[in-house]
Formats: sequence, C-alpha cells, structure tokens
Amino acid sequence: MKVVRYYNNNDIRRDEIPIPQIGPEELLVKVKKSGICGSDILEYYRFAKMKKLGVDNLILGHEITGDIVEVGKDVRKYKKGDRVFVSHHVPCFKCHYCREGHHTACELLHNTNFDPGGFAEYIRIPKINIEKKGVFVLDKSVSYEEGVFIEPLGCVCRAQRLADVKKGHCVLILGSGVSGILHIQLAKLRGAEKVFATDINDYRLEQAKKFGADAIFKASDNVATKVRENNNHLAPDIIIVCTGAISAANQALDCAGPGSKIIFFAVPEPGIKLELDINTYWRNEITIMTSYGAAPEDLQDSYLRILSKSIKVSGLITHRFPFTNALEAFKIVCDAKDSLKVILEPD
Repeated sequence: MKVVRYYNNNDIRRDEIPIPQIGPEELLVKVKKSGICGSDILEYYRFAKMKKLGVDNLILGHEITGDIVEVGKDVRKYKKGDRVFVSHHVPCFKCHYCREGHHTACELLHNTNFDPGGFAEYIRIPKINIEKKGVFVLDKSVSYEEGVFIEPLGCVCRAQRLADVKKGHCVLILGSGVSGILHIQLAKLRGAEKVFATDINDYRLEQAKKFGADAIFKASDNVATKVRENNNHLAPDIIIVCTGAISAANQALDCAGPGSKIIFFAVPEPGIKLELDINTYWRNEITIMTSYGAAPEDLQDSYLRILSKSIKVSGLITHRFPFTNALEAFKIVCDAKDSLKVILEPD
C-alpha cells in the first residue's frame, strides 16, 4: 500500500509497505481523506518523537476518514462498509487524571495510535481504540471531508469548554489559521458577544472576518488597545492563543485585564519561557490555562456540531493533493500564505 513518510519539512517521500494484518478484535480502514495538522510541521515535536522511537522518519496523519474494509471476527459493533472517523488517541477513563477530567493527560492517551498513521492507504485500528470510544460511524449527511475536521474541532471544543466561553463574553483569538477560525465559529455559537481575531497574514484575516469575527487586527498592531477601543474600554474575557509564535504568547499576557482567562491552545517550542508581573495577575485575578488535544466527549461534541452544520468546515479546505504530491502539500502548510486546511488523498 502507498504511504507518505516524513523525514523533515523539506523531505517528504512516498513509499510502499505491506497492508497491515488485523487481529480478531481489530478493524482495517481504507483511508479516503487525511488532513495535515499544524502539529505535523512542528519539526522539534516530530524530531523528538523520532529520537524516542529510534527512527529517522514517521508516517504521520491523524485527521482521517475512511471505510471499514475488514472486520475482526470478534468485533460486533462495526461492520464492513461503515464510513468512519477514527481517533488516534484514546484515554483509559480509569486513572486519576481521567477521573479528574484531564483525559488528555492520561498516559494511555499519549501512547495509543492507529497503525501506521493517517498518511497511508490503509490503517489498522487496534482493539483499545475501538473499546475506548475512538471510532465514530459517520452519518450519510457527513462527507469524508467534513469528517476530517472532527479531531481539530474536538480540540477546539475542549478548550472552550475548559475556559467556559459563554454568553456575553468578549473573546480574543490570536492566530487565524484553521484552529483560530474554528474557535471564532464556536465562540459565537456559545454566545460570545464579541469575537476579535488577529494574524500576520491578510488572507487569513479576511477568512476570519468571513467566518464570523466581529473585528480583525493585524498582529503587529497594538492589539491590547484596539480590543479595548472596540469593547467598551474593557479587556477581553477570554484570550485564546492559536499560534506558537512567542510574540503571540507575550501579546496574550499584554492583552489580559481584570478577570481575563488566557488559554494556550498552541505554545512556543520547548525551552521558551514567558515573563510576567505575577503581582498584577494576582491583583486582577487573571487565569492562565492550557488545553491539549481532545477526549471522546469533545469529539462527540465536535461530531454533533458538524452533523448539524452549525460549524461550517468544508469552506476551510483550500487545497487537496494525492500522496504523490505530498511534499508540495507540506510546503503549502509550512508557507501558511493563501491556505487553510490542506487535505491528502491516497492516489
């Protein structure tokens, strides 16, 4: 079968390997669509995984949809022909972190995956992913391309649930890539009164406005001042950082005011430290929090929003490529110019 191997952002190769063999409690899925995630091009993140595994390349891809083409003899819930989205990570639901609601801190979640990765013609779905609510059968009204967004939107759903975005809030989103635009739409659905967005890229700012931002600002502007000018001289209630740029992290700190929550949805690379005046944060009850990944309940929330068409996702796809042109696809994601979601499809 055809696969795409990742060595670095400038070295992406198509290869062929055997189709995985499944066990009695597993599934084989033929991949139809696979999205390239922003995390797929974080070289420091990918190189660390390669080092840990002792390999020089990875078969990435975790935003996938496809068809079940083979069912293990002991699998009862799913059948051949089911159109599915499959979550690559699943929590155990039993550990201390899961019991406390921190499912994405679960050790099992960090050590599960499908085989070999979403940039492959076929993937083997292990028993654990099936048992722990990692397989979603798509309604006939949900296209394969819409299903690709279940995972990225699930991450967004989790972040806004943790931050408790609600009616009347002013939400500032720093970074208007795919995640930022999904955050714009979800914040509006959750009742936010005003949603502002920033980016360094004019194309993405235009898309942010198109998908519902009440005002857009260049990231190079004095964003803290502009937000207050457009929000009755008040700081935003929620600030969501959707880019790993250190400038955005520092901008989030500058934009916070009394009662603000800053949620780091994306972060700078390891080793980068932020400085803040903790006394000011203490006096103003400012919250700094993080959100990583999505748990099954977040994926279910995401799926239902896509199913109801309340979140518009198809319009976020700007490019589609066969595996043969995977290097070109990765370059477009890395350039981050006139693009949003880039989809790979087996040839």
